[in-house]
Amino acid sequence: MLDTSPLTAVVERFADRLRAAPQSRLQRGAAAEALEAARELSVRAQRLEDPDAAAAPRLMPEAGIFVVGDQLAVAGQDLAQALRAAAAGPGAGPDGAKAPSEELDEAVRLVERAEVRAMR
Repeated sequence: MLDTSPLTAVVERFADRLRAAPQSRLQRGAAAEALEAARELSVRAQRLEDPDAAAAPRLMPEAGIFVVGDQLAVAGQDLAQALRAAAAGPGAGPDGAKAPSEELDEAVRLVERAEVRAMR
């Protein structure tokens, strides 16, 4: 089974920092940065779950600056579950698709970069 703990750890750390952040920081761009990261994690999870889907991935809604930490946490958990399922399934997905471990590493870097930009 693929160890997704690096992803869940970085997502939870960032989500906790967002939940504790003052409103002024969230309004200055931290919430927008986190929402963008959450949306990207969500899209990646949807593509892993159904790589042959004809419809565009569903976009995570903007629910307000005070819930973006929770949105990020949910998207991160969804992606972690999709990565574990993809790693356990037959093959690594459609031709040309990245291996689940590569997707995991990319997702961790994405969240780390978003956290740095949001919390500076």
